[in-house]
Amino acid sequence: MATGNEFTLLRQRRFLPFFLTQFLGAFNDNVFKNALIILIAFQMANVDAARSNFLINLCAGLFVLPFFLFSASAGQLSDKFEKSRYIRWVKLLEIAIMIGAAVGFMLNSVALLIAMLFMMGCHSTLFGPVKYSIMPQHLKPEELVGGNAWVEMGTNLAILLGTILGGVLIAWPQGHMWVSGAVIMIAVLGYLVSRAIPQAPPAAPDLRFNWNPVSEAWRILRFTYGNFTVFQSVLGISWFWFLGSVYLAQLPNFTRLTLGGGEHVVTLLLTLFAVGIGTGSLLCERMSGRQVELGLVPFGSIGLTLFGVDLFFATPAAPPAGSELLGMLAFLSQPGSWRIVLDVVAIGMFGGFFIVPLYALVQQRSEPSHLSRVIAGNNILNAVFMVAAAVIAIILLDLGLSIPQLLLAMAILNAAVAAYIFSLVPEFLMRFMVWILVNIGYRLKTRGLDHIPDQGPAVVVCNHISYMDALVVIGCCRRPIRFVMDYQIFKVPVLNFVFRTAGAIPIASAREKPEILKQAYDRVARYLEEGEVVGIFPEGRLTEDGEIGPFKAGIEHIVQRTPVPVIPMALRGMWGSFFSRRYGKAMSHLPRRFWSRIELAVGEPTPPEQATSALLRERVRALRGDWQ
Repeated sequence: MATGNEFTLLRQRRFLPFFLTQFLGAFNDNVFKNALIILIAFQMANVDAARSNFLINLCAGLFVLPFFLFSASAGQLSDKFEKSRYIRWVKLLEIAIMIGAAVGFMLNSVALLIAMLFMMGCHSTLFGPVKYSIMPQHLKPEELVGGNAWVEMGTNLAILLGTILGGVLIAWPQGHMWVSGAVIMIAVLGYLVSRAIPQAPPAAPDLRFNWNPVSEAWRILRFTYGNFTVFQSVLGISWFWFLGSVYLAQLPNFTRLTLGGGEHVVTLLLTLFAVGIGTGSLLCERMSGRQVELGLVPFGSIGLTLFGVDLFFATPAAPPAGSELLGMLAFLSQPGSWRIVLDVVAIGMFGGFFIVPLYALVQQRSEPSHLSRVIAGNNILNAVFMVAAAVIAIILLDLGLSIPQLLLAMAILNAAVAAYIFSLVPEFLMRFMVWILVNIGYRLKTRGLDHIPDQGPAVVVCNHISYMDALVVIGCCRRPIRFVMDYQIFKVPVLNFVFRTAGAIPIASAREKPEILKQAYDRVARYLEEGEVVGIFPEGRLTEDGEIGPFKAGIEHIVQRTPVPVIPMALRGMWGSFFSRRYGKAMSHLPRRFWSRIELAVGEPTPPEQATSALLRERVRALRGDWQ
C-alpha cells in the first residue's frame, strides 16, 4: 500500500510538541506513583505489612477513581475550549500538584502524598479526552493511524521508564529529594513543551456545561451508544485495557513464583512487553497503508489469543531449584526461556495491532463536536473494565487457579469476547479477510485517495480487470464503498460474506432479472441519499483483452436520479493475475505470479452534470495509462 515514513510526524510542529507533552505527563505520573509505592512498601518504618498492602491498594484505587468522577466533565471542557490553551492549563495544574508532592516527601506525610496521587489521577483524567481529540484537528486522515501508533508507543514507553526511574531514585540516599526535584522538573518541562502546540479551535464553543458528572457521564455513554460501530470500538478498547491490566498486574508474581526470576527479570519482561506494544503500534501504519485498517483488529485479537495460550504451555511446571532468584542472564539460559520472551513480545505486538486501529476509528467516525466527550466516555468504561479485571483476577486466584492458569483463562476469554464483538460488527472480520487476501497476493501502491471526500455522497467508477478488483478498492479506501456487483457473485461462499457485510448491491441485466435491476437502482439511490459512497464497474464485465471497454449508460442513469460527484479510479497491474482472463477463464489456471506490484490511482471528482459515460471512460483510461 502507500508507503510513508513513520518518523515524518516527529518532525512536524503540529505533532511533536503534543507527543512530547503527553509522553512527559505519562512519564511523570509513573515516576511519582512508583516512588510513592516503594516508599510505603520498603522505607516507612511505621507502616506494618497489613497497612502497607492497604495503602498500596488504596493508591491504585485513588489514581483510577478520578476517571469515574471527572471524565465527563473533562470531555466537556476539552470540547468547549481551545485545546492548546486547555492543555497548558492542565500542565500548570501538574506543576502545582508536583510542588505539593515535594512538600509531602519533605514532611514524610503519607496522607499528603496519597492526596497528591489522587490529584495526579485528576490531571490524567483532564488530559485524557484532549489527548485523542486534538489529533484529528492537526493530522490528516491518512496520518491518524501513525499518530495513534506513536501515542500508544510513547505512552507504554513512558509508563515503563517512569516506573523504573521512580524506583531507582527513591532507593538512592536522600531519595525523596531526588524524586521531588525530578517530578517538578518533568512537570515544568511538560508545560514549556506544551506552549509549542499549535492552536486547535474548540469543537463546541457554545456547549452548556453540565456540572452533574453522573448525569453527564450517562448522557455521553448514551450518545456514544447511538453510533454502533464507535460504541463497539470503545468496548474493544476497554477490553484491551481489561486484558492488559491482568497481564501487567500478574507479571511480577508470575516471574517470581513461576519462573523463579528476580527484579531484573521482571524489568526485562515489562520492557519486552512495552517494546512489543510499541513495535506493533508503529507497524500498524506500514501494514495498513496509512489508513484506518479495521482488518488489523481481528489480526491482533487472534495473535493475543494464540501467544497467550502458548505462554501457558511455555511456562515450566515448577520454578528452577534453589532458593536464589534468577538474574536476567541466568533466566535467559534456562530451557524454554526464549519461548517465553517471544510470547511476551508477541502479546505486546499484537496488542498494538488491536488497539491502534480502534482508537483511530473512534476519532474518524465520531462527530467532531462530540469527540472529546466520546473519548471521556471511553475513559470511564476503561476504568470500569480495569477495576473489573482486578476483581475477577482476585476471585479466580482465590478459587485456586495458578497465575499461568489465570493467564490461559484470559487468552481463551479474549477469543470468546472477540468472536462476540465480530459477530456484532462483522465489518471488522470482513476487513480482516480483505486485508489478508489483498496483502498476501499483491504489493499495493495508491495515489490520489484524498480525492475521495471524508463525508457526503459520491460514486466511484473503476476499470474492471479481475474478480479481486472490488476487494482491492474496498481495502484501500477509508470510507465503506457499496459496490454494485453481479448477483451471481453472491453465490461464492467467502465473497458472499465479504460483499454482503460491505453492503454490496446485487444487480442483473434487464433481460435476465429486471426486478433485481430495479431493486439495485433503488438501493443505489437510497445509499447516496444517506451520504454513502457507491462503487460501480461501468464496463459491466471483466475485460477480455486488458483494455478498457465501453462504459454503459447505468452511471448516467444513477447521477441523473441522484446528482452526486463521480470519482474516476484506475487499477494498474491486475491484468495477467490469477483472477483475470488473460490466459482464458479466470481462476481456471495455475497462478503465474505471486505478490505482484499493483496500483490504484484516483482522480479528481467529476461534477454530476459533466458525468457522461464517454468522459468518465477517458478519465479512467488516462489514470490507467499504458500499464495494464
